Amino acid sequence: MRMVHSIDIKKLIASCAISLGVGILSGIISMFGMESFDKANKPPLSPPDFLFPIVWTFLFLLMGISAYIIYTARNDPKGLRTTALAVYGAQLIVNFVWPIIFFNLAAYLLAFIWIVLLLIMIIIMIKLFYKISPLAGALQIPYLLWTAFATYLTLGVLILN
Repeated sequence: MRMVHSIDIKKLIASCAISLGVGILSGIISMFGMESFDKANKPPLSPPDFLFPIVWTFLFLLMGISAYIIYTARNDPKGLRTTALAVYGAQLIVNFVWPIIFFNLAAYLLAFIWIVLLLIMIIIMIKLFYKISPLAGALQIPYLLWTAFATYLTLGVLILN
């Protein structure tokens, strides 16, 4: 019979607050650059603006839950937890900076390079998380898919502007 450990609600809330806080702060900072983005040509399949905060809130919550699972996991093969959480933290920083580069600076080439870096970091993070907890790794898949879509959008804006 498999034992499931109890949820430490304070750690779960803290983990979600960290990821959501990064997203909220980045969103607040980057909203000052929305005027130039509104004037930019956008590629086909660009979703309406209202969808972005909804999707990102959901993704940051999943990130927080996933990080909590890793942080509290009893299984830590080869001591990967510290590395996995370091990669998680680093990709949060890269994620935080991307909208500032894209929206505030309108540096579309740099934003494209930056988001490709983010994609690579997400893939590495998923692999590390999966080794510790397949669930934690799987919870990051929507983030990877959305970031891949955001990469397409970034490239489209770069090419069209």
